[in-house]
Amino acid sequence: MDVTLRSLQTAVPPTVLIQEQVRDVFAAQPGLTRLAQRIVATSFNVSGIDTRHTVIDELTLDATGTDPQFFDPVEQRLLIPSTRVRNELYIVEATKLFVEAGRKALDACPGVTAADVTHVVTVSCTGFYAPGPDYMLVRELGLSPATQRYHLGFMGCYASMPALRTAKQFVEADPNAVVLVVSAELCSLHLRTSNDPDTIVASSLFSDGAAAGIVSARPLAPGERGLNLDLFETVITPVGEGDMAWKIGDEGFEMVLSTYVPHIIDEHIEGALAPLFARDAAVSAMVAPFGSGASVATGPAPVAVLPVPVLPVAVLPVPVSAAIEHWAIHPGGRSILDKTEAKLGLTEAQLAPARETLRTNGNMSSATILFVMKAILDAPTTADGERVCAMAFGPGLTVESGLMTVAIG
Repeated sequence: MDVTLRSLQTAVPPTVLIQEQVRDVFAAQPGLTRLAQRIVATSFNVSGIDTRHTVIDELTLDATGTDPQFFDPVEQRLLIPSTRVRNELYIVEATKLFVEAGRKALDACPGVTAADVTHVVTVSCTGFYAPGPDYMLVRELGLSPATQRYHLGFMGCYASMPALRTAKQFVEADPNAVVLVVSAELCSLHLRTSNDPDTIVASSLFSDGAAAGIVSARPLAPGERGLNLDLFETVITPVGEGDMAWKIGDEGFEMVLSTYVPHIIDEHIEGALAPLFARDAAVSAMVAPFGSGASVATGPAPVAVLPVPVLPVAVLPVPVSAAIEHWAIHPGGRSILDKTEAKLGLTEAQLAPARETLRTNGNMSSATILFVMKAILDAPTTADGERVCAMAFGPGLTVESGLMTVAIG
């Protein structure tokens, strides 16, 4: 049974941040040392980002509103709102994005209506409230009040991967299940001025956005594009626990994105991917003898007689760029993509969806990987049956990966 991610849709808030303008504002903040000013210039200039989106309309340089809470447009000064102020805005604006993305996914999914949805899985690490976004989706989209709801909170940039894995498990347990998965992140609520290099790096990257999709075992409509969810794997690297972190402070959530993260990924990405490919090889070895689906003497082979394979040695296929056509890499930053491309020997074209997502939207935490998957699916050259390897990185340092297959109805 194929479990398919369908109808991938995205949503971003209307306020656009121009990276060069934001750089100049951050560099001009009072209290910055000369070293910090240089780090601001470097971090913003090499980020690989042109534009980002934010729910904070005060951050537009021509804003004229009174009683600003996040940015004083007259003095061009970043303000320091409390965590409560930031979270109150999250409740209002995150709900809008969750509902917008979820509605777009439902509207774009042939043959699926609100009444068909059996499960909702929501993802976010940039705010909290209850009843939460899972509840709001049921109410605002007109889903059944009996819809089962699950929220993955505070996991960071990799969280959409376990959300998809959870959705796949629901469908495998009940082939009639239809799971709405929605991720929404408002990272810009927690950006701040600082002399700390890790905080500066985070401020140069993070932004706001949402993405949603439908996971089910239903057949695709003619011409519809989706991703069969084949395998998932989780690996915690032996180092990096403090290099990517997310804590709650009195003045917002405190993001840490160490400049050492790209080096950790460079050293451990092959080891993190190897178990995924080992499982894929094991499944192939198990299915291959029964691939014809029938025996002359006995007819179709029952699933129960399939042998339990011995996992092969966990090594990557060489070259991986030929074994897997498409790579949905979470663009945590340009240097992360550079290290991944060089280490795995990927082509520029294979990293183009991730780089373009970063360039136009920045790092939207958990929603970002879904933007990259959508870019791959929407590309006219993407063909039925091609493989996709998805990877996202987050606190821990945790590497979530998955293998998927392009499906076109």
